Amino acid sequence: MTNPTAPPRLAGRREWTAFAVLVLPLLLVSMDVSVLYFAIPAITRELAPSASQQLWIFDSYAFALSGLLITMGSLGDRIGRRKLLLIGAAAFGLASVAAAYATSAEMLIAARVLLGVGGATLMPSTLALVRNLFRDDAQRGKAIAIWSGAMTGGIALGSVLSGVMLNHFHWGSVFLINVPAMLLLLVLVPVLVPEFKDPAPGRFDLVSVPLSTAAVLPVVYGLKEIAAEGFEPLYLGCLAVGLAFAYVFVRRQRSRTDAMIGRALFRGRGFGAGIGLNTIAAFAMMGSAYFTTQYLQSVLGMGTLEAALWSLAPSLFIGAAAPVGAALARKTDRAHVITGGFVLAAAGFALIALVGTDSLWLLLAGAGVLASGIVTVMSLVSDMALAAAPAEKAGSAASLLETGQEFGGALGMALLGSLGTAVYRSDLPGTEPAVRETLGGAVAAAGQLGGDAGGQLLTLAREAFVHGMQYAAWGGAVLLLGAAVLTTVLLRGAGAAAPAPAGPPPVPAR
Repeated sequence: MTNPTAPPRLAGRREWTAFAVLVLPLLLVSMDVSVLYFAIPAITRELAPSASQQLWIFDSYAFALSGLLITMGSLGDRIGRRKLLLIGAAAFGLASVAAAYATSAEMLIAARVLLGVGGATLMPSTLALVRNLFRDDAQRGKAIAIWSGAMTGGIALGSVLSGVMLNHFHWGSVFLINVPAMLLLLVLVPVLVPEFKDPAPGRFDLVSVPLSTAAVLPVVYGLKEIAAEGFEPLYLGCLAVGLAFAYVFVRRQRSRTDAMIGRALFRGRGFGAGIGLNTIAAFAMMGSAYFTTQYLQSVLGMGTLEAALWSLAPSLFIGAAAPVGAALARKTDRAHVITGGFVLAAAGFALIALVGTDSLWLLLAGAGVLASGIVTVMSLVSDMALAAAPAEKAGSAASLLETGQEFGGALGMALLGSLGTAVYRSDLPGTEPAVRETLGGAVAAAGQLGGDAGGQLLTLAREAFVHGMQYAAWGGAVLLLGAAVLTTVLLRGAGAAAPAPAGPPPVPAR
């Protein structure tokens, strides 16, 4: 009989090899968020999408992904996380082929939706399986640190890889790179990764599927559009509709024994705090990215590929930050390390707030310091939340973490973007509407004017954008310092995570 007080078995070579295989789909799913940045001109020439269709080619993937995360996490707990991972890998590979050979804009949008569905199965499945493979706290923390770095780095890598591929191949190649990786996954996962599932999951609540989707999608859509268009009544209405469905969804979860998001998840100390702090970290990460990408292209005048290559520089910081943070958390109170991560990220925002119109190295330093702090926080709070959740509910726990990241990222772009835009517009009174709308519009207008007048307009617009970015950066720094204080309050004396009370352990089966 197993001794319940014995230390957990350490993962060996087999588990670490399985983990390396699990990182592969995560990298591809995160890359697909940005892989179209360079491909869209070629797609526009060949498929001739309308302006609305072009937006949906970009956004349909993210909407399908975010809207189904909760459903797929709960489904994986019931049918088996490995099984769901394999189903998602097959769907992702087939959808990639369909996207690569799309003959119309409608077909490409449909393929991107299917890619999002596949991605929604892959992300919570991989994180939940990491929770099951690594029972030792130190090993699990190290694995999740690598997992967080791969997810963050994949977004930056996607745009660069697509630019390189398009220099040599058809635009469909940016999707076909997924296929060999998914085939490898389908071959290796059954051999290396054991199955885990909840031994007593109860019935699957079908009514909660549309409710969760209706709660998430309008909010994500509204926040994304607010970031781009401002606080229009339609987008505020979307937020209200989403929040109303969220209220109904939460009420249903609280009243059912077979809920998708059971109350047992929140019994472990640190789970709810982990979700909230992870959301704040995503807010800062995506809110800063909203400005840094525009700064490289529209303020410094870089081409898209050059800007994408420079945007990889902060990844050097990310590669070291998460493992160092995990090592520190093993030696001291993890709350102190998470607090330090938020303070470090706030310092990164402060550096960005000092950026002028020709400050490439200061911008990259600020972005690197910010990313280091955020990835440290994300890896530690993700580990904390997963460790606090019952092992048989790891899929649902992972899906909540990732849904929180989607909300946080969209909210960061909306609020910090709106703050920066308000300052930008106030600095350009009396100019044409297109100039005051966005920096990109100002760059286009300056090009049409030409000469000294165009040069002066461009200088004014760039200075106004940087001024707005500085205000947004100070706002982000204040928020993160507030998050550091919140961490000390929520996690005071938490120490190592204590697993939540649980029923029977998840079923491992070959």
